[in-house]
Amino acid sequence: MSPVFAVGTGTGQERETVWRGWLRRAAEGDREAFAELYDATSGLVYSLVLRILGNPADAEEVTLDVYVQAWRHAGRFDEARGGVAAWLATIGRSRALDRYRSHGARQKRESGPVHEESPSEEPSPERLTSMSEDRRVVAEALKALPADQRQVIELAYFQGLSQSEMAGHLGLPLGTVKTRVRLGMMCLRERILEQRG
Repeated sequence: MSPVFAVGTGTGQERETVWRGWLRRAAEGDREAFAELYDATSGLVYSLVLRILGNPADAEEVTLDVYVQAWRHAGRFDEARGGVAAWLATIGRSRALDRYRSHGARQKRESGPVHEESPSEEPSPERLTSMSEDRRVVAEALKALPADQRQVIELAYFQGLSQSEMAGHLGLPLGTVKTRVRLGMMCLRERILEQRG
């Protein structure tokens, strides 16, 4: 296995060579190589996104979006145009600015005129239909995951186990559980986006 060079370790050229190798393998569908790339570079992307958004929860979500996009478009990375970190940072900056603008527009809409009618406690029929559709989409996406990824997602979200508890329950190294959760969440998000078109 190649060494994991986190930001700030190894020479710049060594890191770039390893990261490009992982990205090339990811373009061929190698999820483990992509997980290695994520582990080595996600701190950099998260820091950049957090500086733009200032909100850790939004930054985590946008960082995940960045890696979903990077997984989908790994084959489009052009080595002649720059390094892997710069490519990921560009995607991160673009996604973060989109989120920032979207959040600003939503705040304007929400601070619009206030209606005297109080909202009903009961969800409307339209909202119930939408909630039902959301559950169906998530269930379909979950079924489509590889069994090992589906297992850890279900343990985390339906039984409330932490990653350490899952490692003990499954008899697996914690790193393996973390990788399965991360890949499972990325695949789940990608499949949900595909189903929603």
